[in-house]
Amino acid sequence: MTWDERLEEDCRCLIQLAIREDLDRLYDWTTVSLVPHEAQGRASIVARQAGVVAGLPAAELALRECDPNLRWEPHFEDGQHISPGDVLATIAGSARSLLTAERITLNLLGRLCGVATLARCYVDAVVGTSARIYDTRKTTLGWRRLEKYAVRIGGGHNHRTGLFDAVLIKDNHLAWFAQTRPEKENLVADAVGRARAFLAKMVPGGEGSVLIEVEVDTLAQLRAVLPAEPDIVLLDNMSIDDLEVAVGIRDEQAAIVELEASGGVNLETVAAIARSGVQRISVGALTHAATSLDLGLDWDTVN
Repeated sequence: MTWDERLEEDCRCLIQLAIREDLDRLYDWTTVSLVPHEAQGRASIVARQAGVVAGLPAAELALRECDPNLRWEPHFEDGQHISPGDVLATIAGSARSLLTAERITLNLLGRLCGVATLARCYVDAVVGTSARIYDTRKTTLGWRRLEKYAVRIGGGHNHRTGLFDAVLIKDNHLAWFAQTRPEKENLVADAVGRARAFLAKMVPGGEGSVLIEVEVDTLAQLRAVLPAEPDIVLLDNMSIDDLEVAVGIRDEQAAIVELEASGGVNLETVAAIARSGVQRISVGALTHAATSLDLGLDWDTVN
């Protein structure tokens, strides 16, 4: 996930909603009652705590949506570390616009910095292993591309963006699939085969153009599905011991298949999970449990 036109479009939609939430097509009564129309000002976005910068393009876009005449000067780039007291950017222009845009800009930037900071913590925790940290679809509604962008800025990797760009056969898909088949043997492998055959006929580019991943929660399911050679097998809520056994089974049966660990992943467990030998670790907490980084807008001058 990179900053591109689609991401900017999503961001602009969120900003427009945020403006409507704050102003409800009316006015910032506090500001217009106290600050003359012609007043100018300058302010700095200042870090109150350490973290990783993410979302500076989003912050600039928020200011432009509030007032295209505001002047934006960033002092960092996305991906850089910041310490308390660091000035991320300065803003100058209409004092009214600065005050009205303050909370929208800080909410947006703080959230993205928080996601990037947490992602960096997980990435740092698995240094020295072959495992990569991935996000999930457990994102804030409407924020998915932005939050996944922040994960990438923090050094993590993006799992599928949505239902449209990969096949992930989960337990509930298998539960439904089982109802349609009197024979329950090789259920998981058959599901992979059906998905692959469908993609070959229906999806532009055919087989291989869309990744196929399947979720299993037992070693028996893993043994059953490996002959079908899905691109990825997700090992759901397995113990460290079972993960290590799963890696050995995969190495013997189908070394080409990547293994992904999911469930029970936190900063206390992620290093041990990574040492089991899996290539991928998906962490829903990167987006659903991240805390916004504490940022403030400090007023410099008023003319």
